[in-house]
Amino acid sequence: MSERKPSPFPILLNNDVCSLIQAAENVYQIRFKNRAANAYLVRGKSRTIMIDVGLSSNFPHLLECLNHVDCPPEKIDMVILSHEHLDHIGAAWHFGGRTIIAAHRLAANKIMLRDDFSMLRKMFNEPDVPINVDIWLEEGNLLDLGNFHLNVMYTPGHTSACISLFDQDQGLLFAADTLMPGGVMGGVFGSGSISDYIQSLERLKGLNSKILLSGHGRLSDTPQDDVRIAIQRSHGLLSDTAQLFDALDARSNFEPIMQSVRDLNKLDDA
Repeated sequence: MSERKPSPFPILLNNDVCSLIQAAENVYQIRFKNRAANAYLVRGKSRTIMIDVGLSSNFPHLLECLNHVDCPPEKIDMVILSHEHLDHIGAAWHFGGRTIIAAHRLAANKIMLRDDFSMLRKMFNEPDVPINVDIWLEEGNLLDLGNFHLNVMYTPGHTSACISLFDQDQGLLFAADTLMPGGVMGGVFGSGSISDYIQSLERLKGLNSKILLSGHGRLSDTPQDDVRIAIQRSHGLLSDTAQLFDALDARSNFEPIMQSVRDLNKLDDA
């Protein structure tokens, strides 16, 4: 059995709930050991941001990691939410008022309207508190932190509202749940789409990325291999889905739905 090569990313803090790991100079991963998503701290020369913040219940441990690198919440200028799922955004309300909160406009709409179904509130049982989004991000926006230049990429598939962030100069790819180490996919939820997922992965494949900083799991220094495997898996998933629909009797499945619509229309006309 071959020995697993040691990780090139030093662990700065490790406790029962999370680990603080240095991904690059002034870039840190806070990796939670429960269902919370990873959080990332990027300390720029002109401003400091966080990308996702994990669950609200983990906030004390997030705070411990931030304090460990002398970057308490009041030093963070912006929190960027990769999409609307609560394992990524639950702790954002702790930053409200002093830190700018940003997300793609589709995610912002779901978060601001407190769309519990889209945000998976029952799955994560997070407190029902408002999270205000101050800035709506779009494809092509550039976040200039001084020594980091993060391009916003609209990468739907996991949900309709997913974004990734890419620093071309340093090859840092913050892909949230769109791509994870080993080619693991984040699943397709509610507003998501397998075909959109494939297109987003193809876009990530075209990047000269050197480090993958994903929504869950370890840091990866083989992002090109990761995305290649994910594309293969996503095409397999699309094929499996097509076979499933071929096996269904579409008329018998959709007729009750269409009848319900007709009945509702009759009530409206009455």
